[in-house]
Formats: sequence, structure tokens, C-alpha cells
Amino acid sequence: MPSQLWPYTTPGIPDELFEHLPGIPFSQRELRLLLISQLRLKSDSVLWDIGAGTGTIPVEAGLLCPNGHIIAVERDEDVANLIQRNCHRFEVKNVEIIQGSAPDCLQEIKLVPDRVCIEGGKPIEDILPAVWHYLPPSGRVVATAANLEGLYAISQSFSLLLARNVEVVQSAVNRLETRGFSQTFVAVDPIFILSGEKLD
Repeated sequence: MPSQLWPYTTPGIPDELFEHLPGIPFSQRELRLLLISQLRLKSDSVLWDIGAGTGTIPVEAGLLCPNGHIIAVERDEDVANLIQRNCHRFEVKNVEIIQGSAPDCLQEIKLVPDRVCIEGGKPIEDILPAVWHYLPPSGRVVATAANLEGLYAISQSFSLLLARNVEVVQSAVNRLETRGFSQTFVAVDPIFILSGEKLD
């Protein structure tokens, strides 16, 4: 169900509508759109978002999956509270917040995921195999990397897990901003977005 703050059925909530704090990871709108498209959500998906940061993905996914359930995993209490406040802002009722560090806290989650998003989780070599254990056949994982080392670690993990339909996308986004008396395009920090599916 759309919220009063975002009464649309499409994703892409403007960044300024979220509450966010300095130093807390924040997925910007254009990167969020790429992530969500790679997740291939269904209306009743169960999504685990590991390293949920500000809660932008849980909010967007919660609105897109009215019959689904979103699990936001975040280790820091203050950040977990921020996710809760953003869910409240957008009237999202189907997000559950698990405060803890992955992969150790994953056993606390009662619902089996068909989609998993890993945003900058470390160490990915531990998190990805642990997630794979819970994922059913044809389940899908999307993970992000900010550098080549992260790209290699995720790629290697997908290879060891025999993931199928692996895709890698690097974002290249520029935004028009006003600087002084002129307008200029400013680059958004690029990230790698990797996705893969579990064999049947």
C-alpha cells in the first residue's frame, strides 16, 4: 500500500524524504532503483536486507511487497532505531528489524527468505555462504561492493556456491546540482551490484 508521504506504486523515493544521519550508510535513489530491479521482488516476497543502514531498501521493498515481509538486519542500536523511524514515516508495517551482526544473528530470523540483499556486509566470505544455507532453490541474492576487493570477494563466493544467472552491474550516475551561480553534474559514488540465484 502506498503511504501518504509516497503515494505512488513505483520505487524511487527522493532521498530528502528519508531521515538520515551523518556517517550512517545511505543508498541513494538511483542506486536503490538498480538494487531493487536486481532483486526481482514479488508482492509476497520475504526479503532479508543485511546491513540495512538508514532503511531505504526496507522501506521501498515494504511498499512494493504489500503481502511480503521484510527483515532488516542492523548491528547498531541507533541505526536500528533510525530504520524504525523511517518505516514509521512511510507507514510501512511489514518490516521487522533484527539488531545483531550477520551471520551470527541470522538464526534468530523465523522466516525463510526468497530474496536477500547484502549491502556492504563484512566479511562477505562468511555472510554469503550463511545466507545461502537458508535460501530455497531459485532464491536470489543481490550484494553490493564499493571497490575491486569487494567485487572479487563476492564473485569468488558466488563461484564457490555454484550460483547461476550471475550478473554484475556498475553504476554510473550523475546528478545536476547548483553550485554557487551555476549548475553542474556531480557524480554519485559508483558501486558494483552483483546478483545470483541458487540452483534448483
